[in-house]
Amino acid sequence: MEFFVVSTLNGLSYGLLLFTVSAGLTLIFGMMGVINFAHASFYMLGAYFAYSLSKLIGFWGALVLAPFAVAAIGVFIERFMLRRVHGHGHSHELLLTFGLAFVAEEVMKMFYGNYAVTYLPPSALRFSAFSLFGTDYPAYRVFMGVTSLALFVILFLVLHRTRLGIVVRAAVRRPAMVGALGHNVPAVFMGVFGLGAWMAGIAGAVGGALMTTNPNMALELGVIVFVVVVVGGLGSLEGALIAALMIGLLTSFSVGIDLSLADMARWIGVHTQSGAAGSLMTLKMSSLSAAMPILLMLIVLLVRPAGLMGDRT
Repeated sequence: MEFFVVSTLNGLSYGLLLFTVSAGLTLIFGMMGVINFAHASFYMLGAYFAYSLSKLIGFWGALVLAPFAVAAIGVFIERFMLRRVHGHGHSHELLLTFGLAFVAEEVMKMFYGNYAVTYLPPSALRFSAFSLFGTDYPAYRVFMGVTSLALFVILFLVLHRTRLGIVVRAAVRRPAMVGALGHNVPAVFMGVFGLGAWMAGIAGAVGGALMTTNPNMALELGVIVFVVVVVGGLGSLEGALIAALMIGLLTSFSVGIDLSLADMARWIGVHTQSGAAGSLMTLKMSSLSAAMPILLMLIVLLVRPAGLMGDRT
């Protein structure tokens, strides 16, 4: 019972962090059609900016300023780089953002070194929120989950209940019509890109204090972020939230299961054979945890090619 409860809580907190990063890419990729391979780099920049600013103005000040610094970089990239290649197709956007991701990683190595930095949660949140079966659960994980949920609610209300959200969604589907009505469509797209970078910066500022802040953190999370967007459905915040929670729970439980595939097969009455197939069945579930998000994506795409909440039309 302890394993189930703790794994569920860890999976939910990790899934909510994934959503905070993925929500920005859902806006950029799903609404604007921009393949931004550098999106996870915004997450990394948010962590490093918060780490540096926390030494000057404390954790809470860094939590506010670091995402805006990342958003400013995102606006600059969209205005002076992506906008120049957007009309040439996805391949140019892919190559540009792929290069930017490598540049961001190398710049962080130049300034901070090729190793993890000591970015820790604030002392005000270094306590146990509650105890389950003798296990203390960190308050900072609860704070991270609450922050992600608050961002989802705010973003959902802005996009679906305000005039600004209506203009953004209309500009994605009918940009010429929105422009004819007097709205500045390029400015709308620039704002959406900046908002996506801002959300990734918040995820980095919050998650970097719990996860390891190092130059490889963007590479470690980049693939999973795209998996969340694809599984949830392009442009769907609700789908991104559901997909992120599913991946978080699946990863959390698979890491803690110390059983082989052969053991699980015997539970359902299937007998394994010797040879190459038998050797494969001896693999532990924990060693396959990194492949679980990809497996989930394959299954979802076979059943629903547009994703869980994607538009079938």
